[in-house]
Amino acid sequence: MKKKILLGFGGLVLLLIIWVVYGLFFATPVSPPATVSYNEGGLEITIDYSQPSKKGRLIFGEESEGALQPYGKYWRLGANAATEISFNKDVTFGGKAVDAGTYRLYAVPGPETFEITLNSETDVFFGAVEPNYDLDVVTIEVPVKQAASVVETFTIGFSSIDNGANINFSWDQTMFQVPVKLQ
Repeated sequence: MKKKILLGFGGLVLLLIIWVVYGLFFATPVSPPATVSYNEGGLEITIDYSQPSKKGRLIFGEESEGALQPYGKYWRLGANAATEISFNKDVTFGGKAVDAGTYRLYAVPGPETFEITLNSETDVFFGAVEPNYDLDVVTIEVPVKQAASVVETFTIGFSSIDNGANINFSWDQTMFQVPVKLQ
């Protein structure tokens, strides 16, 4: 009898392990990973993030309204793993000096501005976990703009400016950008 129970339990554990491995390594993620790069004038910027979709949900707003990303709360600027940004040279990020390197990138949304932070804690697989705030390198505040139409999938892109690029973030009806320039 004990042997049958142990075999049954072992079978359940094996199925659980197979399910986890399949989910982590083979299944198509609901929020697919994306990489965007900028390479112009000697400046190279790379951002690794995941792209969640709106799917009819309220994205930014008050927690009491059921917003997916409530105002005033940590957001990893994507889904799944923490969003990371790399600079090949020393830059100014929103006007503040930042050394070349790789950083965790996160935000705290608000109705009129977003706080955007670079943090030195990298290689974080489960990005929903808030960062060690003692490792924050720089925090800036950027104004929010209304998008002309609804953006279904969270998107990060670049546009060239003098001596650098704007990093453009858009999702739902919200847009904001961060200027990055060579020092």
